[in-house]
Order: sequence, then C-alpha cells, then structure tokens
Amino acid sequence: MPGKIDDVQLAAEVHNGYLEIKKELSKIIVGQDEILEQLLISLFSQGHCLLVGVPGLAKTLIIQSLAQTLDLSFSRIQFTPDLMPSDITGSEILEEDHTTGQKIFKYIKGPVFANIILADEINRTPPKTQSALLEAMQEYSVTAAGTTYSLDMPFFVMATQNPIEQEGTYPLPEAQLDRFMFNLWLNYPAFEEEIEVIKRTTGKKMGRLSTIINKEKIIQFQDLIRRTPVADNIVDYVVKLVSTTRPNSKYTDEHIKEWIRWGAGPRASQYLILGAKTRAILQNRYTPNMDDIHALALPVLRHRLVMSYRAEAEGMSVEKIIDYILEKNKV
Repeated sequence: MPGKIDDVQLAAEVHNGYLEIKKELSKIIVGQDEILEQLLISLFSQGHCLLVGVPGLAKTLIIQSLAQTLDLSFSRIQFTPDLMPSDITGSEILEEDHTTGQKIFKYIKGPVFANIILADEINRTPPKTQSALLEAMQEYSVTAAGTTYSLDMPFFVMATQNPIEQEGTYPLPEAQLDRFMFNLWLNYPAFEEEIEVIKRTTGKKMGRLSTIINKEKIIQFQDLIRRTPVADNIVDYVVKLVSTTRPNSKYTDEHIKEWIRWGAGPRASQYLILGAKTRAILQNRYTPNMDDIHALALPVLRHRLVMSYRAEAEGMSVEKIIDYILEKNKV
C-alpha cells in the first residue's frame, strides 16, 4: 500500500493492536498463541470459526476474554436438542398498548443480536435450529415475521464441538460447515502450561481485562484487509492448491482421486486469500506471501474435504491428505 499514508498508519495500528491484545489475553490465557492468532485473523477477515476440543480446554474463556479486549457485546447460546430457531433469532410477543388498549405484536430480539456469538456444542441441536445461524452468518441479518433486521457489526460466530461424545448429536451439513472460515482444533496444554493454568485458576481471581480496540476500529481494520493488495502469483497458487483437492481437476493425481470424494469449493480460495492478507498485516507486512498460505491451509481446508472409504481404510486422515497436497504443490 505504498503511497497511501493513511493505510500504512492503519496497518501499523492493526499490528500494534494485535501485539497488545496478545499481551492482555496472556494475563488469563496460557499458551494457545496460534489459536488466538487464527481467531483474530478470522474476525478481521469477517469470517467465522468452528472450534473443536474436549471439555475443559477454556474454549468459552478464550472467546469471552477476546470479547472483553475488543469491547464487543457477547452472547453464549448453549445448543441442546430442544433448542428452537426462535431461541436464537428472537420471537414476537403480543403486547397491549396501555394508552389505546389495542394489542400489538412486538419483536423481542434473540441472543444472535450481539457482536460475538458463542454457539456452544452446535452439533447437539437438530439441523433446523442449526440453520437459524445460516442467514446471520452469511447475510448479517435476521428475518422474522417478514421483517429483516440488520445485525450490529462486527459480527463473529464461534461454534464449538466436542470430538469425543457423539451420541445424540447432529453432524453439521456440508453447506453449514462451508460457512466457517476456519476449523480449529484445540489441543491439551503442554506440561509446563498446565502447571501455570492450575496456579492461576486456583489462586486469586483475575479482574476484567482492559479494552484494546473498539468496534469502530475493528470495522476500519476489516475494510483495510479488503484493500490490501495480493500478487497475481499468490492468487494463482491458491486456486491451483484448492483445485488439487477436487478429484476431477486436472491438477490432481491418482492418490487424491482415491482419497477424496468431494474437494473444497471457491469459498476455500476466498478465505485463504483473505486470511493470508490479514496474517500479513498482523505480522507487520503489507502483502501476503507463500508462508501465509501454508500456515492457513490446514484450518481452511480441514472441514471442506470429504474423504473416501478407501482413505479411511488406509488410515489416512484429513491432515495427512492436506500435507500431501501442500507437498505436491511445493514452491
């Protein structure tokens, strides 16, 4: 962005803000630097995240703490089998006007009307309720009783899933999975990190975190990401990389055809470019490079590839297939 002084200054603000957010979050969150970076990349790219991890790994704490540092409103929706779409989007109630005595319908907004939404254990509710988030995630609006209501920006959905307990769950359809920019896997902390977690959580309770960036700045940062230039060779590489995941593509080979039933669509290419732009700005660079693409390929592609039965029989995993694809397209 040479020649655009305002954009250069704004890019520096993004980088400095990112460092301050990490420093503030480190008061409560131990480790998880990569997860925090990817959450912020998703937020600044106007994407959404699916976070997978066993209970007790601070998924809720991470997103609540992030909301505090960004001065954003936060809603947690606990997805259960009896949750209804209106429990998410809101519903109309019959109310009497005390001055005229007439009864009128009044729309009461649901918890989706917040800046950051934590959809906890999203796969525990039926597809009809899961789809209540679809319009909000894609269109940034909610339609109720024929009226469309715009959501307050920025709007960020983080859904969680428990990878162990699958009884009584409803796997997310591919159409809904594709709405998520990243699929992040939260691992157990290292031994030293767990010791620090125990010391912090069994001692004096931490106070509220300081606000680093407000919502107006976040919207400016999101606009800046869209203006960030990308070299044509990077775009070509991303499209070729994503095309390699498709069994009928000219860029694929016999192994991919045997391992993958369905590959990633164009949205994967879009999110890889947007994520690479954001990662570059966060790291104080003005344009993305190949390292940014490689760093984000796994969380972008992980939930967009449908493996074949043969791949499962051979002990292949999505992660191994993505590593193979990256190696095949090594530059």
